[in-house]
Amino acid sequence: MADILVLHGPNLNLLGRREPQHYGHDTLAAIDQRLAALAAAHGHRLRSLQSNAEHELVEAVQRAGEDGTAFIVINPAAYTHSSIALRDAFAAVGLPFIEVHLSNIHAREPFRRRSYLADLACGVISGLGPKGYELAVLAAIDHLAQRTPDRGARRGHS
Repeated sequence: MADILVLHGPNLNLLGRREPQHYGHDTLAAIDQRLAALAAAHGHRLRSLQSNAEHELVEAVQRAGEDGTAFIVINPAAYTHSSIALRDAFAAVGLPFIEVHLSNIHAREPFRRRSYLADLACGVISGLGPKGYELAVLAAIDHLAQRTPDRGARRGHS
C-alpha cells in the first residue's frame, strides 16, 4: 500500500460553478471521492488538499518528501504558469508526480501554455476534464507497481 497525494491549486474549490465551459460541472468533492475510491480499489491510500495559497501547496510538497508519500498528482492551476517556488519544492523532494489540467491549456490564452513544472513531471495530462485526474491516479498506481527498491522511486525512475 502506498500513499498518493492529490494537490489542487487556486480556484479549484469553485469547480462545478466556475467557468463550466472550461472546467466542467463536477465539484472538487466529487472528484476527490472518485479518486479516493479508485486508489483504494487498487490497495492505496489517497489524500487530497486544495489551497488558494501558494505557500500551503509548497509546504504540502515538502511534507510529502518526508511523510512517506510515494506519488503526487497536482493540478497547480494558475501556479502552473507562475510558481518557481512550487517548482523548487518538487525539485528538492524528488518525488514522482503528474501535472493535471482540466482544460486544454494549449488551446487557451498564450500565457497558459508555459508550465514551470512540466519538465520535472513524469507526465502532463491536459484537456480531459475530471477524467484526467483519474488517468493520472491510474498512471501513478502503475508507476508504483513497477517500482522496485533498487531501481528507485524518484521522478521518472521506474
